[in-house]
Amino acid sequence: MNIIVWLIVGGVIGWLASLLMNTSGQGVLMNVVIGIVGAFIGGYLIGPLVGGSSTINAQDFSLASLVVSLLGAVILLAGVKLLRRATG
Repeated sequence: MNIIVWLIVGGVIGWLASLLMNTSGQGVLMNVVIGIVGAFIGGYLIGPLVGGSSTINAQDFSLASLVVSLLGAVILLAGVKLLRRATG
């Protein structure tokens, strides 16, 4: 049951990040991937800066973990946009 919640929350995080970065239209599967990978990035880059807050990947669904995961997903999409712009 936890994996279903994890996928749903990851999809919502990815969708919100896509809206914030103007990269909508990627589809549900890509939003889930963005949310989950963004949570890993947020956990490594942002988590230690805000007092060791965990992410959705650690089964912690607090407001702080959702914000850290969202910021990680935004960082991921910003990096992808930068790479796309640099390559053509």
